[in-house]
Amino acid sequence: MNALDAPATLHVPARDIPVPTSVSPEAQAVLSMGSLGPSADLPPLDDVAGWKAYVAESDGFVRSMVESTLDNFSGTIAEREIGACTMYVVTPEGTSDEDRRVYFDIHGGAFVLGGGDLCKMTAVVSASQVGAQVWSVDYRMPPDYPFPTPVDDLIAAYRVLVEERGPEDIIVGGSSAGANLAAAMILRARDEAPPLPAAAVFNSGGFDLTEASDSLRTNDGVDNLLSSGAVRALHLYAGGHNLRDPYLSPIFGDVTGFPPTILMTGTRDLLLSDNVRMHRRLRAAGVDAELHVWEAAGHGGFLGMAPEDADRFAELRRFVEKHWSRARRAAPSVAAHSELPT
Repeated sequence: MNALDAPATLHVPARDIPVPTSVSPEAQAVLSMGSLGPSADLPPLDDVAGWKAYVAESDGFVRSMVESTLDNFSGTIAEREIGACTMYVVTPEGTSDEDRRVYFDIHGGAFVLGGGDLCKMTAVVSASQVGAQVWSVDYRMPPDYPFPTPVDDLIAAYRVLVEERGPEDIIVGGSSAGANLAAAMILRARDEAPPLPAAAVFNSGGFDLTEASDSLRTNDGVDNLLSSGAVRALHLYAGGHNLRDPYLSPIFGDVTGFPPTILMTGTRDLLLSDNVRMHRRLRAAGVDAELHVWEAAGHGGFLGMAPEDADRFAELRRFVEKHWSRARRAAPSVAAHSELPT
């Protein structure tokens, strides 16, 4: 049969997928937990009360697991109001007044979760990972504020940041939906002319809301944190807009001139293909882009509980240190920004 006449769907036999012995015992233990992600039974798109109840329940579960994050943090946490949003400014202990580096962190959560105090906790975790000050916006989210409001909030905060710091001091990063929003915000910044950041960090990002990527099917059921049940949240966020809009699905954007980027994912990540495709898209545009794929890792890795996660954090730290250093060397004058307010 001609390959062009092949059926559109490949039927494969049902089978059991063992926990691989190719990863650490800690990673095996996480994989053995099975599904840890949100229920596939999400509310209908027009059920505002149902979505708010889902967000409250899901955020409460996550909060119970990570609330000790703030207790163990050494440093300062300040709050600023930027437009309708709170910006958390997290400064790790030991950061000098002369260190103007900022990691602009965009929290994930399927576009609906992770706001409020969870946004603050995520910023604290990121500050410990990058060893620098973190700015994180508690951007508005569905069901009350679908696209484009979250991107509007982020670009407004980014404009404030570039007024106070040089672009060579700024790295933008996000995980999952946060990586999508980070990419969309960078596209907006490129289109609207604020200076682009020194680099970008995408951790298990979702860059194509049209659901075209291969791993959305092949990894469904083996990623123990994310399943196809989360797709309805993507449509809630899109709010009826064209899913191929580059600010919704950055994979369809013109990424020419994008800053150096690292993409991190795993072989069991439901969004593996989104990261592979985005990496190729960036490389085709001549962007300095790295793709790191961890064996058997699901969405976001192994919950921070395995040596493989430490390796992921080390790659992140290496990347940000490299590009902060490189961008500052290439800047016309770092001192030119020294008189700006902090």
